[in-house]
Amino acid sequence: MARFKKPLLYLLSFQLCLAGFLHLLNPEFFVRIIPPALPEPEWLNVISGLIEIVLGVYLLEPRTRVLAAWGVIALLIAVYPANVYMMLENVGPEGPGTGSPVVNWVRLPFQFVFGAWAWWYTQE
Repeated sequence: MARFKKPLLYLLSFQLCLAGFLHLLNPEFFVRIIPPALPEPEWLNVISGLIEIVLGVYLLEPRTRVLAAWGVIALLIAVYPANVYMMLENVGPEGPGTGSPVVNWVRLPFQFVFGAWAWWYTQE
């Protein structure tokens, strides 16, 4: 498994950076999945997108990798309520009620997969 660790690191970094840029390039979708109880959804979206980009880049630097991996785990915990809201309200591209229930339900456990993936890089 060790021989896959470096390529999977690059893939995780790429996915984080891509997701972060998508937050900035397509904010409408991401703002819709932020629970209405949270203030300033536009700013929360920008902040989470920028954090994803920074963490994705910092994962690539050995000196910051462990801290960045813990940051990814913290970010996944912080955005989990948005994923739960997305599932409960069936949020899709056009807002609540327009999503795919299967996709929204499958999304939740994948957050734990990403968390375990990031945790792997805390063990360096």
